[in-house]
Amino acid sequence: MPQRTTRRHLLGGLAAALPSLGRSAPVNFLLITTDDLNYNSVGAYGCRVRDITPNIDRLAAAGLRFNYAHVTAAVCQPSRSVLMTGRYPHRNGAEGFEPIREDVPTLQEQLHTAGYLNGILGKETHLAPRSKFCWDLYIQQDELARGRSPSLYHRFTKQFLDKAKASGKSFFLMANSHDPHRPFAGSEQELKSFGEHMPYSRRITEREASLPGFLPDLPDVLREIAQYFTSVHRCDETVGEILRALDESGFAQNTLVMFLSDNGMALPFAKTNCYLNSTKTPWIARWPGRIKPGAVDSRHMISGVDFMPTILEAAGLRQPAGMDGRSFLPVLTGASQQGRDSIVTVFHETSARNRFEMRCIQTRASGYIYNAWSDGSAIFRNESQSGLTFNAMREAAKTNPSIAARVDLFLKRVPEEFYAFDKDPDALSNLIADASRQDEIRSLKRQLLQWMQATQDPLLASFRTLVG
Repeated sequence: MPQRTTRRHLLGGLAAALPSLGRSAPVNFLLITTDDLNYNSVGAYGCRVRDITPNIDRLAAAGLRFNYAHVTAAVCQPSRSVLMTGRYPHRNGAEGFEPIREDVPTLQEQLHTAGYLNGILGKETHLAPRSKFCWDLYIQQDELARGRSPSLYHRFTKQFLDKAKASGKSFFLMANSHDPHRPFAGSEQELKSFGEHMPYSRRITEREASLPGFLPDLPDVLREIAQYFTSVHRCDETVGEILRALDESGFAQNTLVMFLSDNGMALPFAKTNCYLNSTKTPWIARWPGRIKPGAVDSRHMISGVDFMPTILEAAGLRQPAGMDGRSFLPVLTGASQQGRDSIVTVFHETSARNRFEMRCIQTRASGYIYNAWSDGSAIFRNESQSGLTFNAMREAAKTNPSIAARVDLFLKRVPEEFYAFDKDPDALSNLIADASRQDEIRSLKRQLLQWMQATQDPLLASFRTLVG
């Protein structure tokens, strides 16, 4: 967010129209998402596990990699609903696992009206109601071996692209891997959930696995992280098969491909929170002839709320009123764009419909988090507490004071947190009381308050009381 804040910047007003891109044909769109993939679990983003994501890495080498990209809400359905509406959750109706409001325009409606063919593979129930998304191909999770079969993603991607070719229409395909969502590959949780272990081609060992800095080094934690990375590798194979089908179709040269994760890994201090590891996503864009191969953007901050306006501008279509995001098409094509120095992320509700309201404003260097639910007695509950990791942390907390403090923070939190994410990406040191940081903290709180006012955030009154 620029230092001189305006309503246009707060609401992400649309950028001025670019000169004609000189396309010889209407552009196609392929959005590939992964489920609960941490940004730094990708080789191109510094993952230390050998050859963990070769297909995603090749995509990055052929396009643009964003170093400061975030989803807007770190849980499946709200994150995806933001992508397809260009609105924050409290403005589209999907704060948790609810459908968006009927009066909110969707990206698919705009593309359908313009004659595009729309398709979705997996995670199909997370865009609701179905009637608002105009799918011409609708492939459910169970048709994709619970969303975990690379070969089936190839088959259905090919089927959709053949349909597009036969129809003569431009297309938008959203291909959603269910990896590396829990249950992780080869885990007991998977056996209990599915009644079987889903096949995978490479098992990541505990020796190979890379332990996240926000988790303690405990045997069961490392065991579960190895299972997670086994799922990450299978996820990468799915991405490779989707892209192989695109190459085989002949559409690759005129298709804007975007790749991202819907949120961070399903482990404590990541998914369903507002930390860096909750919302930072590995966002990659490839567009032959338009995006320079091997490009890296370490200047602009982009957000999930910006996806819909960007796609519409790339397609040359009208922008419906009411969107909060703004197109970053100029950035894709190599230009600089003002007003991209901060982003706001939110959290409302878990899949179990437990409300834990949080707001965060992040810059490239730091982040301020407001935990409206934290009152010293309320206990946080989320999906990350299933499986091995959190149980191991609770057991270790009985004898290890530092782990006990982390468990207590995770469960109860504090109303305000501030982290120097450039030096502390794992959010291990809360600097909210640091005297040397108070000017910066006050500035971020003012900007967050202005954002709340501009978007009519329901937390405005409580936050205004806090900041005085």
